[in-house]
Amino acid sequence: MMIESTISVIKADVGSLAGHVVIPDFIFEIARKSMKEGVEKKIIKDFRVANAGDDLELIMTHQKGEGNPDVHRLAWDTFMKCTEKAREMKIYAAGQDMLADTFSGNVRGMGPGSAEMSFEERRSEPIAVFCADKTEPGAYNLPLFKIFADPFNTAGLVIDPNFHQGFKFVVQEVEREVPAYLEMSCPEEMYDLLALIGSTGKYALKRVYRKDGMIAAVVSTDKLHHIAGKYVGKDDPVAIVRGHSGLPAMGEILEAFTLPHLVSGWMRGSHSGPLLPVGLKDSRCTRFDGPPRVIALGFQVSNGMLVGPVDLFDDVAFDISRERGMEIADYLRRLGPFMPHRLHDHDMEYTTLPAVLAKYKDRFTEKEIGPKGAKKDSSKSAD
Repeated sequence: MMIESTISVIKADVGSLAGHVVIPDFIFEIARKSMKEGVEKKIIKDFRVANAGDDLELIMTHQKGEGNPDVHRLAWDTFMKCTEKAREMKIYAAGQDMLADTFSGNVRGMGPGSAEMSFEERRSEPIAVFCADKTEPGAYNLPLFKIFADPFNTAGLVIDPNFHQGFKFVVQEVEREVPAYLEMSCPEEMYDLLALIGSTGKYALKRVYRKDGMIAAVVSTDKLHHIAGKYVGKDDPVAIVRGHSGLPAMGEILEAFTLPHLVSGWMRGSHSGPLLPVGLKDSRCTRFDGPPRVIALGFQVSNGMLVGPVDLFDDVAFDISRERGMEIADYLRRLGPFMPHRLHDHDMEYTTLPAVLAKYKDRFTEKEIGPKGAKKDSSKSAD
């Protein structure tokens, strides 16, 4: 019998210990208790609670489909309980992502980020859940392209007839007030796809699926500054990727993260930095509030239940990637407030920088300025 399951990964920054570093244990306890109540009330079937730096990650399974108000309400109530305790304990940035006072049926547009995927379970259903901190949704553009379109990363694109024909990508223009989506096909439109998703701040991959419609990946693409109208923290996206049995193998999925590529975010959401693949034990952001990092949790989905997780990046195979990433981080930090370490002006519009520059707006003049009291020498020497 075919079973349709839904994976919902919903995250929020509800407060962290000693700055933007890590979720404290008492927040985990509250979240787990709330999730258990959700299982008892049959809102969800199973769950896991994790953290990516200062973000609380709720990984839930159920059979209610995407965008279910009961599931989203459970996540919202859990975050609110955690926020209340965080404020009581005076931990840092308590309730930072909770941008509304009352629940409106879905967490989208309210602050928390969410990625959800519904599918009919195969004979074996391996998935990877990726959770990033100190970065934006476009951070997944490069690795998802490599997983599903780059034959130098994914050997199956060449030798596996089940997906040799390629994949379709849903691109979201994230800077629009009303989201706009575009479907593109690879390998036919590969160069056009790259022309868009290379602009990671403007375009983000939302979904990937096989040519026959099999869903393969989904990303949270909520932009906090669009919701709040000002900078309140980075978006810290999550992603769900299915593997094997007609899709890229788990090893091919993880291979795409061996290059610690540059992403936007890091300190005050204003700097470029390498995305470090780390295990849960290193899922805390310290140096310059970073560097940006991503965790990967591997599960088997069995009759709507989660088996696992496997801490996929907690492996010596990724040590060289982390070392390379820290060399990049060290180089960028030497640039201080200069680009390209600091983001381009366009990307700084919603940070705190505009408030600093505003006081100089009226001091600019079209007349060239020289030393006060100096007279222009009009004499010219003849050759």
